Amino acid sequence: MGARMITIGLADDEPLFTAGLAMILDAQPDMAVLWQAIDGADALRHHHQEQPDILLLDIQMPTLDGLAATQQLITAGTRSKIIILTTFDRDEYVLTAVEAGAAGFLVKNTPPDHLTEAIRSVHRGDAVISPGPTRRLFAAFRLGPATRPSAPSTMDERAVSELTARERDILVLIADGRTNQEICDELWLSMPTVKTHIGNLLAKTSARDRVQLVLFALRNGLAAV
Repeated sequence: MGARMITIGLADDEPLFTAGLAMILDAQPDMAVLWQAIDGADALRHHHQEQPDILLLDIQMPTLDGLAATQQLITAGTRSKIIILTTFDRDEYVLTAVEAGAAGFLVKNTPPDHLTEAIRSVHRGDAVISPGPTRRLFAAFRLGPATRPSAPSTMDERAVSELTARERDILVLIADGRTNQEICDELWLSMPTVKTHIGNLLAKTSARDRVQLVLFALRNGLAAV
């Protein structure tokens, strides 16, 4: 029996773009586009009827933009994982999307093979951000508090106090952009051990994915910027 198909919903106010993207994704042996929406409100309607594994949402759309749609979907408890796909890669968009709960942020000039691999990564539970936005995300933390995400909360402080020394080590490496394999090599740990620690980090910090773990680390001064 073959691997389960990754189901996808698309939302963009340029029908030709979504049609072309759908052709690329449907050509993948493990992907199927369930629906195409013309804006965020249309995406919410489609999502209510059929909830895909992955949602690809544009930012700039009429009626309801991709960031607002992401916030509404996450608040409603969607099981879909959201990737923001846009021509805009300004740092405030990245921070807003990640804090809203998006698992990925990719610019539209991302090569098709990188996009499909990003979809697979997000489906596996990882998070992805295009290199340009990633640099801007970290630059935002160097510019001062005004550009940073919300300050540490009491919940954050409690979570930090519950982290073990090894979990802190791994969190710092995640914030430095290391892959699981690189963390294994750096700390001389097995892959199952690293994955267990990351699972514990996600649970203790209430983070949805690795990108939110990075924000947690930076927000609480656990990683260098």
